[in-house]
Amino acid sequence: MSLKSALHIFLLSLVALQQLELGTGSRILAAFFFPGKSHFMMTNAIIRELVKQGHEVTFITPFSLAKENLGPNYKEIVIPQYDFWPEIKEMTNKNTVLEMTDLPNFAFLRMVNVMGIHSTDFALEQPEIQAVINEKNKIGKYDLLLAEQFFNEGALILGHLYQIPTITVSTFGNANYLSQLFGVVSPWSYVPHAYMPYTDRMSLWERIGNVAINAAEDLFREFSYYPGQDAVLKKHFSKLLDRVPTIKELERNISAILLNSYMPLASSRPMAYNMIPVGGLHIQPPKALPEHLQKFLDGATHGAIYFSLGSQVRSADLPPEKLKVFLEVFGSLKQRVLWKFEDESLPNLPANVRVQSWLPQGDILAHPNVKVFIAHGGLFGTQEAVYNSVPILGMPVYCDQHQNINQGKKAEYALGLDYRKVTVEELRGLLLELIENPKYRNNIKKASRIFRDRPLGAMNTAMYWINYVIEHRGAPHLVAAGVHLPWYQFYLLDIVGLALAVILLPIVALILICRRSSKPKSTPTKKKTKKN
Repeated sequence: MSLKSALHIFLLSLVALQQLELGTGSRILAAFFFPGKSHFMMTNAIIRELVKQGHEVTFITPFSLAKENLGPNYKEIVIPQYDFWPEIKEMTNKNTVLEMTDLPNFAFLRMVNVMGIHSTDFALEQPEIQAVINEKNKIGKYDLLLAEQFFNEGALILGHLYQIPTITVSTFGNANYLSQLFGVVSPWSYVPHAYMPYTDRMSLWERIGNVAINAAEDLFREFSYYPGQDAVLKKHFSKLLDRVPTIKELERNISAILLNSYMPLASSRPMAYNMIPVGGLHIQPPKALPEHLQKFLDGATHGAIYFSLGSQVRSADLPPEKLKVFLEVFGSLKQRVLWKFEDESLPNLPANVRVQSWLPQGDILAHPNVKVFIAHGGLFGTQEAVYNSVPILGMPVYCDQHQNINQGKKAEYALGLDYRKVTVEELRGLLLELIENPKYRNNIKKASRIFRDRPLGAMNTAMYWINYVIEHRGAPHLVAAGVHLPWYQFYLLDIVGLALAVILLPIVALILICRRSSKPKSTPTKKKTKKN
């Protein structure tokens, strides 16, 4: 009986300790409006870990996690997914993501800004979010707002309403517009804009292009995007608040940002104390593959190629003549090919090729027989390839994909191709080069060591800074004074204007004086006298 009683007390103690641990957690409101499924690879990983660590999380999301049964500390508010494709098609005259390869960067910049304003407006008018906005007892309900830093800045008003500090999550990684947002000057001479296919070693013409798009983005945000987001806030909050804060004022409430970037996938650049690189935090230890996939990869004695264009770019949208090129090359190789292809009834499939509409990418890339990853160059897939030391054959389409692949080409762990011009000879040559030349495998192993070598793991780093901001009530000491400066002061344009005035005004005055003194004096004309 005494042993049984002791065991009973021990179990009760464990339960009590668990409840005590749960009770010490903070209450976090997580508001993520943008319906980009790939973005939630990072977002969901953070939410799961916060709940696991005992925090109470209320998650506003277009993608439910209800099936995961995260427990009593988790509550979700599911909102409808904003359908931005009709708008994108109208603005770009493109029918698929794959066709956006031709879209000029300035047009893409305008597109994401318009999409951000409209998706924010759509989210704020949903009854589920209106209920959060109109909650009666707001003060003291939450300790922190967690929101995505991706063109939905209107979500920051929740931090203002509940009077709590804010941490944002940039699933996109670093961006030019974060410069003013966090009070650091990002040099356009060697920090490439995310939409440009440049590395940190730019030629003169590349630097001209980089300056042009960075300056255009800053001006567009200042005179079009911010006023658009401000108008959305006034539309939804003018009756609720005596004075509706501007987006810029709300951004000053951001305590820190978690950046989906890390060396060597992002080049070195100036960063503030509260810009925290946590790239790769979504990567988990590999799980067992489904039996048919495990068997397929285990049997790849000459190695395997994994082919996926991510969650937005569809392999099924490749032109028929290009599909024929891929199938012909794959059929001629000794390697097996595992292809994420949306139409599993793909005809004329070679015996060494298996297609499937969805595949567990991280677990596949962790398999030792995978020798090459054919990818579009998205940030999450690139991180997974580098983490698992798999060389990349990049087929970039839009946004940051060109830059990600070019970074890999520079470090010699990746090669690139243009799907619109690819031939059988080029594709076969690139694949064999990546498979047979040990240089690429050695270089990506080196990149993998750098990516993995951190003072604290990516997820633990994110959790540390979230807890830090909560513990220090917003940690205002992390925020640079530059966030309070208007844009013309931030870039020292007032000083430049004053310097030009000091230099030019005396020169202009001297020129005017010289011109006046050099004018010939007019001589009086003699009047002719009439002779009689």
